[in-house]
Amino acid sequence: MSDRAQELGGDRGEDHIPAVGPGRLVSGIAWVVLLLGLWLWGREATDVRAGVSRPATGDMAAAGRPPDLPLPPAHAPLGDALPERLDVPELGISAPVLERGLDTKGAIEPPSFEQADAVGWYAAGVTPGAAGTALMVGHVDTETRPAVFYKISTLEPGETIRVVRDDAGVAEFTVDDIQVLDRDGFDARQAFGPRDTGRAELRLITCGGTFDRATGGYTANVVVSAYLTGTGP
Repeated sequence: MSDRAQELGGDRGEDHIPAVGPGRLVSGIAWVVLLLGLWLWGREATDVRAGVSRPATGDMAAAGRPPDLPLPPAHAPLGDALPERLDVPELGISAPVLERGLDTKGAIEPPSFEQADAVGWYAAGVTPGAAGTALMVGHVDTETRPAVFYKISTLEPGETIRVVRDDAGVAEFTVDDIQVLDRDGFDARQAFGPRDTGRAELRLITCGGTFDRATGGYTANVVVSAYLTGTGP
């Protein structure tokens, strides 16, 4: 556990987390603004130490996709439908999804700390399951307790993320990568842009690394990448 986590402190500094809501893939100027906001968020709230390569604790980790890991084929993208709940069975997460937009700095605004068990979905972007990359964010902890994404750094490629949608369906995603991103040289397009054009993809984003008392934020971003591989009732 990081020093900050041991103190039961949280990402209350300058952290800004992606938000939730109905929408399609951001394009043109809006996409540029979002990438700039994510870059600023990455610099202010996160800074991943280079060389970390595996999850170590619930609030700091880094993992790459193991070589030759067989993963299922991608499912065809679904139509638009709003996300209602995010389930990660391996971690025991079942969280309501809240719509979020951008703050005055152009960064995705996270759920409030009073809603630390909820997940934020960037509403001006892609709906989870539709073609493109849907962005979801959550706090790693608060000043008093772990939050919704406290353990996502421990996810493994091949594990499942489920998004319950308002069309009474479930979009099932398979994790294919977990990254920790360094503040210096942070590349928002590489981190949050599509990995494979034409797929329905999902990113789960939270803070990681250690807590930097000087800046009031964590030193890293944990980004879990997944892609649509099936549907459910």
